Amino acid sequence: MRIILFAAAALLATPALAQKPAKAPPPPHPGAEVYQNVCQACHMANALGGEGAGKIPALAKNGGLEAAGYPIMVVTGGKGAMPWFRGSLTDTQIADVINYVRSNFGNKYKDKVTPAMVAEQGLPAPRGAEGPR
Repeated sequence: MRIILFAAAALLATPALAQKPAKAPPPPHPGAEVYQNVCQACHMANALGGEGAGKIPALAKNGGLEAAGYPIMVVTGGKGAMPWFRGSLTDTQIADVINYVRSNFGNKYKDKVTPAMVAEQGLPAPRGAEGPR
């Protein structure tokens, strides 16, 4: 019993170890929400794409994303089975999601797409057609 009391007294007399405050997680990438709500349905959560009724290309480790103008053209104007998103996403949302994909999923492209680039380089939506909703 004496040993237990001695050990308890020693613990109480020892100053508490200073704990570092938990580091706050980084804020989510602004394009992550757009990817999850719009792109992920076809390109998958892991951006590996898939096959079924059609072939959905992988965005993960995609060398075609190196030139920033290419994804701007595809996202704004569509390509193949991919619809255009000009008019249903803002230029800021388009820039954010392109930057998100180009810096995640094994892609490490550091140059950033800006809303101004999307406005200037993006393709117009087809006349009289509605984009995806």
